[in-house]
Amino acid sequence: MKITLLDRILLLFTGLLAAWQVAVGIEGLTTVPMIAYTIAFGVLLVAGLLLIILGLDSLDSPIVVIVSTVIPLSLSLGLVWEHLASFRTGYLLFAILGFLAVVVTRAIPMKNKLPVLVLAVVHGIAGLTIFLLPIVFAITGQAKAGFALVGVGGALIGIGGLLLALLKVGKPILSRETIFRVLPGLLLLMTAAFVAGFRFG
Repeated sequence: MKITLLDRILLLFTGLLAAWQVAVGIEGLTTVPMIAYTIAFGVLLVAGLLLIILGLDSLDSPIVVIVSTVIPLSLSLGLVWEHLASFRTGYLLFAILGFLAVVVTRAIPMKNKLPVLVLAVVHGIAGLTIFLLPIVFAITGQAKAGFALVGVGGALIGIGGLLLALLKVGKPILSRETIFRVLPGLLLLMTAAFVAGFRFG
């Protein structure tokens, strides 16, 4: 599918927002959250630039599943480390082992449903963490109301991840063309929600 000028513009703004977050938006954080958020938004920046250069058809590459796992795992790790101190070590182990499990099940050809199951569990836990933690903290007054926007970004990344994952396993909700058409806008909205949530939360 040919990438349009509008797609390139949307992806460019996505990359610029991600770059701003890496350069400015994570100042004053402790080491682990800073590293986690830098990785997440750094991968998002690189992914946006690659999509501009290589086109949306590059999403068909098997490496996309592995790379796309880095973003939710890193973001959720940063959130847990910042806001749920008692779960830090356990979630760090989950993030490392979850990523390795995705890599192994994608690198080794398997005819069973294990790769899909591993991907669903890892993305599911990370996605729910990004979605629920900021919203719960905002509602309960443990964070500013604007922090809930990070949860909105989590919902959008979940939708995008679900659409791509189902497309990869041959059970898409929408057609390939429709998914590729909405993805650049979805990525921009998601990144804007994350940046705004971290800025005003």
